[in-house]
Amino acid sequence: MNPTERLLQGADTLLLMLPGALMTPQHMVQAGLFDELAKRRLALDLVAPDLHAEGADNRIALRRLEDEWLAPARKHYRRVWLGGISRGGQLALSCWAGQVGAVNGLCLLAPYAGGRLTTNAIVRAGGLASWIATDDQMSDPDVRLWHWLQSPPPAVPMFMGYGDRDRFADGMSLLAQHLPLPRCEVLPGDHDWSAWLPLWQRFLDAGHFDAQA
Repeated sequence: MNPTERLLQGADTLLLMLPGALMTPQHMVQAGLFDELAKRRLALDLVAPDLHAEGADNRIALRRLEDEWLAPARKHYRRVWLGGISRGGQLALSCWAGQVGAVNGLCLLAPYAGGRLTTNAIVRAGGLASWIATDDQMSDPDVRLWHWLQSPPPAVPMFMGYGDRDRFADGMSLLAQHLPLPRCEVLPGDHDWSAWLPLWQRFLDAGHFDAQA
């Protein structure tokens, strides 16, 4: 198993937070994600596994996520949330949308919504309901995510946000329109920690988790 970072506080809820491309769990520690949780004393355990999509496809990563992380976690926790940053957010969302593994909630920080070829094709088609992916296109994980979102599973509590200067903001805005979100947080910042850390703080303060007894 790859290196992980953990903050275990004896909670009955776990959040598995997936790092983005070229990011390690240690980067998430250095950015302050674990410290922000610890100082709030929430009844939440946090684990950041070093798990990424492998190659041009994410099927292997999704199966590993279910077999190595989600399934074991369900045996020890009453609730299991899944989250991620950028590509990690896309992987987390794909897990829920593709019904690869059951989760009780999602935390999506600037989730990558796919390349502009895919999102532009959806817009040109008149929207997601009218867009049709070919069999050949379904080998692309970006395309599969949008295809799954045409018939999404039942909603779970969900948080999503991104920076207003994020270079992928157009795709994220389109994505937010098709998720069961109470609202999408858009804060000042780019596709980096200038937006991600404040968004993480908003997520922790949103009331999803009880305070420690």
